[in-house]
Amino acid sequence: MTDEQLLAACQHYGRAALQWRNKFIGLLPEVFRRKLYLQGGCSGIMEFGKKFAGLSEEQIRLTLNLRERFHNKPKLKELLESGTVSINKLTRIASIATPDNEEELAERVQILGQSSIETMVRDHKMEIEQGFRKAESLRTQTLPEQIEILGNDKGLNLATDVAAQLLDLQQKGIDINEFLRGALSARDEQIQTTKNELAKTCEQTNSRYIPEKIKAIVREEYGTKCSIKHCNKPSKEIHHTQRFSVAHMHDPNYLAPMCHEHHALAHAADVKVQEIKIGEARQANWPQEENSTTAPHQRASLVSPP
Repeated sequence: MTDEQLLAACQHYGRAALQWRNKFIGLLPEVFRRKLYLQGGCSGIMEFGKKFAGLSEEQIRLTLNLRERFHNKPKLKELLESGTVSINKLTRIASIATPDNEEELAERVQILGQSSIETMVRDHKMEIEQGFRKAESLRTQTLPEQIEILGNDKGLNLATDVAAQLLDLQQKGIDINEFLRGALSARDEQIQTTKNELAKTCEQTNSRYIPEKIKAIVREEYGTKCSIKHCNKPSKEIHHTQRFSVAHMHDPNYLAPMCHEHHALAHAADVKVQEIKIGEARQANWPQEENSTTAPHQRASLVSPP
């Protein structure tokens, strides 16, 4: 067996082990309900899980808790009981799952990685929190508009000389708010004009390489951070809001820099991408019976690394 075949065999059997482990975990709530652990020679479900699958007590508790939390969410309950999705992923979304959004969450949790799921949950909770804050502000009328806009009492990081110039303008009787609004509006107009000019030069292409001029205007508009509101992560990828596989264009009006996690979420929102990836995930998550007479190392050598 070569090094490549040995590594491929480890990857193949490791993935299969995880898949069967998830399927075993999904059966535990029903084993617990029927008290079948007694027929397995165990005094309780904890001993049963440890004995037959090497599970920790924490993993078993999470599983039983998820079954209870998903009692009115059939799509997510099915994912748990079938072992299609790990309990780690399901635990992350349990806090935001409702009967209304469970179908969407069930689709996304099958195709997103752990970090993207955590980002999705954080964004969801932030939206809810902001909704409560705005509602409370409207009710009490005590939250100053300026503080609400800046959020969390974060101020602007103005250089000393810039602050001094603004103060000088204000002391001269000039409305610095109007002055800054004009400067910001002029910036937006200049960026949009440049984007429109670049868009006229765009041609259809099969290359996913984005020309430097277009990258530059995107950076000028969004800076170095992810373009998703309230995300402070650095941008790592440029997302085509107009699907590149359809348009074959790098139109700057349809480009937005994103972090890895929000880029994955953006693609998860694309129905076509969802359908393809969910189909692939379902096929990959059902281990095939080892009925072939082919030697394990020969089968493994045909498996590509994930």
